[in-house]
Amino acid sequence: MISRNFKNVLVVSIGFLSLFTAYGGLQSLQSSLNAAEGMGVASLSVIYAAIIVSSMFLPPIMIKNLGCKWTIVVSMACYVSYSFGNLYPGWYTLIPTSVILGLGGSPLWSAKCTYLTISGNLQAAKDNKKGSDVINYYFGIFFFIFQSSAVWGNLMSSLIFGQDTAIVDIPQEQLDSCGAADCGLNVTAYGNTTRPEQKLVWTLVGSYIGVGVLAILIVAVFLDNIDREQASEFRGSQQPFCHTFLATFRLLKDWRLVTLIPLTMYSGFEQSFLSGEYTKNYVTCALGIHYVGFVMMCFGASNSLCSILFGRLARYTGRAPLFALAALTNLSCIIALLYWRPHRDQLAVFFVFPALWGLSDAIWQTQTNALYGILFPREKEAAFANYRMWESLGFVIAFAYSTFLCLEYKLYIVLAVLVITAITYPIVEYYEHKHPTEPIEEGAYQNHKEVIKANEDIICQTHL
Repeated sequence: MISRNFKNVLVVSIGFLSLFTAYGGLQSLQSSLNAAEGMGVASLSVIYAAIIVSSMFLPPIMIKNLGCKWTIVVSMACYVSYSFGNLYPGWYTLIPTSVILGLGGSPLWSAKCTYLTISGNLQAAKDNKKGSDVINYYFGIFFFIFQSSAVWGNLMSSLIFGQDTAIVDIPQEQLDSCGAADCGLNVTAYGNTTRPEQKLVWTLVGSYIGVGVLAILIVAVFLDNIDREQASEFRGSQQPFCHTFLATFRLLKDWRLVTLIPLTMYSGFEQSFLSGEYTKNYVTCALGIHYVGFVMMCFGASNSLCSILFGRLARYTGRAPLFALAALTNLSCIIALLYWRPHRDQLAVFFVFPALWGLSDAIWQTQTNALYGILFPREKEAAFANYRMWESLGFVIAFAYSTFLCLEYKLYIVLAVLVITAITYPIVEYYEHKHPTEPIEEGAYQNHKEVIKANEDIICQTHL
């Protein structure tokens, strides 16, 4: 029999898998599905800008008032609204739903991280294990299941739009401009880049809406509300509204969080580079747009498998060696991409880079999320709100310079942020090694009935 905490981790993971199968598929299609006037890319920029705004204020307010479970449910509904906006895409449908999604984005991820951290600490206390080990393991399980959404989302779009894909021979002059050899600002999208017929678009978006609604139902029905009592007590307390409203900013007084900003922002830079620059300047340029889905499926599969592997491995190696592996892998890929001249005859190489990038991203995601939960066990909501805010800022900056800078300079920027991360992160890790943060006490999130039962047992023993 699996433990109740592990069951809750599976429910959260499956819910996110279902939700991001829909959102991830739509996100990767925006630049081609809604290419008119740059509407698709603009909607993505609005999403991450709104996530930054919501990270500043919303997560502590929503989580402390609603609890983690219902914060996740409400935020998932915000994501589904974006799918509805894509049924009839236009500036008046996509931009408002992008804002709604962005406002729900930070509370969703903060609530998820908070829930997994609480579950990990509870299970660790129950099994007499180290809290950080269980938290690392739970985050590994989550990202193993969640990251596979990249596979299923791209598979759905490939199956539905596959009949519209036309393979066109790419001339040698185009191949000569692929990769970092040329500026890469005007890559011609070879293959069928026209919008598929409306019937197929509605079929795909309708499927995504169904998958998103399923995610909401899974979490609403099967997830335990483990912090219900704390949310109820908070609503009945007289704590000033401004105290909760500004919790995200107050945590910036902690030098450890400020020192982790480069690491957190790098997560946004490296994800945006693979999904935006690599797919356009290497895959689409040399192979055609019809290969993008297959490349991203390779990234998702690698990311998923490595997430579960490193989640287990962290208890034996610790975080630092894994972060070093991720940094060296990304460093090697960046240097190789600077000098590699992609050609259609090197088909296998196009999949090697996303596989290695998926390995690195698995470490960045699992270990950084777990690190935040371990360092700030009593300010989890504000800590994970900061995580989402700084990661989203990395996305926004990368989107901002995407159409203005040459590919070579973009690679140098990613490399520079990686070097800064390699300098700042060890400082926090060394301090944590010398002064370990105490995990939150076991009884902090006990179910109300368990507390009553424990009190009754004490009374009976005293009476006897």
